[in-house]
Amino acid sequence: MAAIVTGLIPILRTAVDSTTTYKGRTMWFGLLCIRLVTVFLAQLPWRSLNEDFQCNSTFAFCNKACFNKHFDSSIVMAWHFLFVLLVLSVLLMELFSSHLRYSFQKKKEREMAPQSEQGGVEGDPTMTVGGRMVIDLHKSKSSVVVYLLTVMVRIAVEVFFVYVLLFWVLPKLNKQSYDCDAKDFHGCSVLQCVVRGAAEKKMSVHGLLFISVLVIITSSVFCLYSIGHYLCNG
Repeated sequence: MAAIVTGLIPILRTAVDSTTTYKGRTMWFGLLCIRLVTVFLAQLPWRSLNEDFQCNSTFAFCNKACFNKHFDSSIVMAWHFLFVLLVLSVLLMELFSSHLRYSFQKKKEREMAPQSEQGGVEGDPTMTVGGRMVIDLHKSKSSVVVYLLTVMVRIAVEVFFVYVLLFWVLPKLNKQSYDCDAKDFHGCSVLQCVVRGAAEKKMSVHGLLFISVLVIITSSVFCLYSIGHYLCNG
């Protein structure tokens, strides 16, 4: 994960410094960076979950079998997968803005219209400010719809992430002990197991919950603002 963080820094810097921008773009990349750092920190207490799961048996086979029964899905990998979905939601708007820039540059070249600082093609939802192309969402409702779609996808991913944390991860940590019946595993006695460092693991989950709720609230407010500002007043 540290390599991913290091590798994404120049990619994000290149994206933020590109020649195309739109309303709230810096905020979305900022939230994406916060999410990346939070996932990186939150996964640290979970790295040794296998070793932290300790039972009252000296047989490694029985301990591993009980561990696989209670932790039958990869928790950290689910976090990483949902983060990839968030990246894709941001990438969707990036691809759309790049497509707009390319399309209207070609249109300007074909019509050979005099270019001004505010753009010279009728129906062009872009304008040039300080050498950068800015998507003017007031001029194109289709651009607003795509923009709102990416925000709603982001909200949906975060809501699902909260669901995973509340109803999948936390219930596993709220148990005082993990019991395994002897009849489920041949050659093993009745097992009682505990997870070391449960407090640190719970704290990491609470941190992820806080960031997810923050992103959901921010995205929802921005979505309502965009609907009122660009569609209702358009």
